Amino acid sequence: MRWLVTGGCGFIGSSLVGALCRDGGNRVRVVDDLSVGTLSALRAVAPVEEREASRIAGGPLPGVVEFVRGDVRDAALAPIVARGCDAIIHLAANAGVEQSVRDPQGDCTTNVLGTLHYLEAARLAGATRFVFASSSASVGEAEPPIHEELPPRPVSPYGAGKLAGEAYCSAYYRSFGLETVSLRFGNVYGPGSTHKTSVVARFIRRALQGKPLEIHGDGTQTRDFVFVGDLVRAIRAAATARDAGGETFQIATSREVTIGELAALLRPILARKGVPAVETAYATARVGDVRRSFAATGKAWRRLGWRAEVSLAEGLELTTAWFLAERRTRGAPEAVRAPVSRGPAVALAAGKES
Repeated sequence: MRWLVTGGCGFIGSSLVGALCRDGGNRVRVVDDLSVGTLSALRAVAPVEEREASRIAGGPLPGVVEFVRGDVRDAALAPIVARGCDAIIHLAANAGVEQSVRDPQGDCTTNVLGTLHYLEAARLAGATRFVFASSSASVGEAEPPIHEELPPRPVSPYGAGKLAGEAYCSAYYRSFGLETVSLRFGNVYGPGSTHKTSVVARFIRRALQGKPLEIHGDGTQTRDFVFVGDLVRAIRAAATARDAGGETFQIATSREVTIGELAALLRPILARKGVPAVETAYATARVGDVRRSFAATGKAWRRLGWRAEVSLAEGLELTTAWFLAERRTRGAPEAVRAPVSRGPAVALAAGKES
């Protein structure tokens, strides 16, 4: 297949691109503004050729990942980079509740208009599938487990923007026949997540800096943590599964974990790897954060044949080992060849979310 990945230099994007390239036969184009992701992250997983948008005439080139530097807010760029692509994976986003609360208009411009630009580009290009990276934040405050039939009540501007993206995906499927699939990611973590601001990466970074694990709130708030290799499998299933057009899926583990439990699980892993004992510190709860969040993933299993395989304990071991290896290399490229399924080994390439 011929793929376009927006945000392909980020944590999830580079992991996906690496998996596509290892398969062989796929042609991949990436567009990224490098505001968070890095070109070195992409180069760590595949050969890369940088291209100017003016030089794009058709589908992605064979044998390399074609990289175009660009902003998803640029409406004129989207139809150019979408030319000749079968599947468009839209990962690029302003990722974070806290940032959206500080700048709700900026969040909307990137996450809503950016999504609309690439939906329109997919329609014009005749793409067969558009996969949208959404979030359980689109549902907001609800009694878990979160599932696809719950009425959404977003708590944050970030959640509202993701819900708007889901709505536009539904509209493009029903108005134009574009096969859109919205995936509501759980809390994604894993090797390569150096610049992620979510809790697993933040905890490990602080521990390696000799700082306490900082918990916002009382630690009883819950999340559903999904390993990046499992997430990559879900994206690929969403891009290829039959009869998935117009659908929304929860992509998580169906396991509710408190932030306090996460800290307790991580401490002995850090200790076994030689990280000095770390304390826990508590800070004020953040505006826009929901209290409880975990998802029911039965629909993803029934319709996509997907379920999470990597346990939280196993994933934290792999992630901590990667952070330590990355620290030892002192500035190694922030990417990883994340596993696409459970296995005895992980290619811990020196190593980055959209």
